[in-house]
Amino acid sequence: MTISIDPRVLSKPQDSSTYLALKTTQGGRSVYSTRVPLLDLPTILPVPDPNNVDKDNRKVDRLHAKHFGEYLDAKQDWVAPALLARDGGGCVFQQADDEGRVGYLTVPWAIGGIAALRTIDGQHRVLGVSIEKQRITDAISAIDRELARKVSVEKAAKLQADRDKLVMQMTRLKQEYVGLDIYVEPDPIKAQQMFVDVADNAKGISSAVRARFDNYKVANRTLSDVIDHPLLKGRVDAEQDRMTVKNPNLLGAKHVADITRAVIAGAGRPITKKAELTFTDGEVIEQVKDFFDIISTSFTDLAAITEEDLDGSRRADELTMSQRVRRTSLLGSVGMLRVLGGVFHDLRAGDSPAELDDIAEFFKRLDPHMAAPVAESSIWRATDAHADFEPSASAPIMRTQNIIHLVGVITDWYRKEPAGL
Repeated sequence: MTISIDPRVLSKPQDSSTYLALKTTQGGRSVYSTRVPLLDLPTILPVPDPNNVDKDNRKVDRLHAKHFGEYLDAKQDWVAPALLARDGGGCVFQQADDEGRVGYLTVPWAIGGIAALRTIDGQHRVLGVSIEKQRITDAISAIDRELARKVSVEKAAKLQADRDKLVMQMTRLKQEYVGLDIYVEPDPIKAQQMFVDVADNAKGISSAVRARFDNYKVANRTLSDVIDHPLLKGRVDAEQDRMTVKNPNLLGAKHVADITRAVIAGAGRPITKKAELTFTDGEVIEQVKDFFDIISTSFTDLAAITEEDLDGSRRADELTMSQRVRRTSLLGSVGMLRVLGGVFHDLRAGDSPAELDDIAEFFKRLDPHMAAPVAESSIWRATDAHADFEPSASAPIMRTQNIIHLVGVITDWYRKEPAGL
């Protein structure tokens, strides 16, 4: 028997991938801009080890990386910026146009490659894709082992459906692309400075801005409607997370979202993914506005803020009512408003929810006790609430356990008033 072997048909050893790229210049360096399949990231870029810090980069957080993989899986309309990498001389660019701007870029693989790329920005995305790829691979293998056993027709059909879903997830990683900018810089010292420069010039997104634009969470999605309430309108800082002495606003956007969560889920408790699906935007807006209606009429200080004239006639050096309340009342603290939101939630929850008018009357009885800083003889220091207030405090202790405890104490007062209330 004669066998004719054509070596051209056989796969040759491969240690690189080739992409269409644009070659430009930035800061005196050549930069290759390309787009690569998500699944290629752990191949052409080193997968960072959370247990070992790369001397040229920061330590990675495995959980944060895992969340990126979960985000890719959960959001068909995912979005992510381009990754940044350094080429020490291993990439090969073959021009395809007359100007040398467009061409084919051959990128060495990171696995065992001496001339491999180094990540400047995007470590968590690389690790996240690697974790997601491994998760899908392991899950498919587990299903294949199960299908190899003798199982019922119904179970086999379910397993096959689960397998098909996993294959689709892997296919998405192959078919969906992310940007990659590769800077040619052979000098490792200059490369370290590149990382520092990127970190220094990146402006992180504040929680206030995230609250305004992150529409995946109902507390954020309903924000624009909630802040239209008379107590909040014109008094919510859209950018800052902290209410400093000089800030003329009552709250930041993040704080309104925090209070919303307290009203609909309870103070100190996150809204679970399952719960997110049970709330409609309209229901959330109605509940939260009910809460703000009650506190803005039950508490004198908040009523004064609501009635403040915002027509611009206030002098530049004159304090706003929000600033005055922040200096003299517990109601000027975000923590106290979150606590009251949690009390409102607990009183309205269950089979026998308290009436809104009854809650308003209860809050009115709390009104005389809202002066700050708190005195040793106040109900905040002379009752079970004392564990949640430091001496002469102007706000409750903001630890989650303290907020939950204080909500419980105040809720019990509704049913059995302490002496002096």
